[in-house]
Amino acid sequence: METVLITGGAGFIGSHVTDALVENGQEIVVLDNLSTGSTENINSSSSVTFIEGDVRDEALVENIFRKNPDISGVIHLAAQSKVGPSLDDPLEDLMINVKGTVTVLEASRRHGVKTFVYASSAAVYGHVESLPISEEARVKPLSPYGASKLAAEQYVQTFGTLYDMNVSALRFANVYGPRQSADTEAGVITIFIEKLLSGHTPYIQGDGEQTRDFVYVDDVVNAVITPFLNSKEMKVNGVFNVSSQSQTPINQLLEVLCKEVGNTFNPDYGPIRPGDIKHSYLSHDKLTKVSNWRPQTPLNEGLKRTVQYYRSLY
Repeated sequence: METVLITGGAGFIGSHVTDALVENGQEIVVLDNLSTGSTENINSSSSVTFIEGDVRDEALVENIFRKNPDISGVIHLAAQSKVGPSLDDPLEDLMINVKGTVTVLEASRRHGVKTFVYASSAAVYGHVESLPISEEARVKPLSPYGASKLAAEQYVQTFGTLYDMNVSALRFANVYGPRQSADTEAGVITIFIEKLLSGHTPYIQGDGEQTRDFVYVDDVVNAVITPFLNSKEMKVNGVFNVSSQSQTPINQLLEVLCKEVGNTFNPDYGPIRPGDIKHSYLSHDKLTKVSNWRPQTPLNEGLKRTVQYYRSLY
C-alpha cells in the first residue's frame, strides 16, 4: 500500500489531515519535532508511524524515505508559522520554512515522489486593495514569515516543473477549529474561547470592525487531501487559496462566541496592531474549478463545534 509522509503531523492541521487519510485507508508517516505539536494529537492507528525530528535534518529525512520506500506523496505542513518570531529571528524563520521545505523536496525528488502538497499562507499577499484576493493578486509580504512562505512556494513550483511532480501550494486563510493553540498567528478564535470559558474579558486590538476570512479545519483538510483522493482523475497542480470566501468582522465573531458560551458581549479594546490589514478575504474559485472543492462548514456551526471541544477540556 502507498504511504503518505505528513510533516508537522502532530500539529493542529496536520493531526486532522492524518485522521482523514487514516479513515481513507492510507498508511501514514508523521514527522514532527513537537515544537508546537503534541503526541496527544497523533492518531493511534497501527497505520500511523510517528518520527520525532526536524525537517531541516537532511540525514533524518533521507533515512525516513529509505526506510519507507512506499512513500508516494508528501504533505508538508511543518513550519515556523508566526509573524512575531520571524521579526525577532528572521534567519531561524528562513531555515525552518525555506531550508526545511527544500530538504523535504530534495528527498522527495530522489525517491520518486509524484504528489507534493505545501501549506502556504495568505501572508504572502500583504496589503491588497481589491477584494476578494485571487491567486493572481500581487504578492508583497509584510514580514519575514510571509517572505519565507512565498520563497518556499517558489521552490515547490520549480521542483514541480523540473521533475514532473504534481505539486500544489495552498494559501490558507484563517484556519480555526479543535486542537488549535491560542499561541498561533490565526488563533484569535481559540484566544477568545479560552478567555470566555475562564471568565476573563476578551481583548480586541482596534475597533473590531476589521474583517477576516475564517475557514474551518475540516474544510481545509478536504482541500489538502484532494490531490490524493483525485490523483487518478485530475491533477490539482498550482497555487490555490483555501478560504471561506467571506468576510467576518471581529466584533461579530466575538458576539457569536459570547452567545455560544453564554457570556455577555463586553470586550476591552486597545490600539490596532501596527501594519494590520483592515479587510481581507480570499477567493477560492480557482480551487473549486479544478477540484470541485468548496467549504462545507458555516461559521456558526464551526464555532459551535470548536466551543464544544474546548468546553470538554475545562
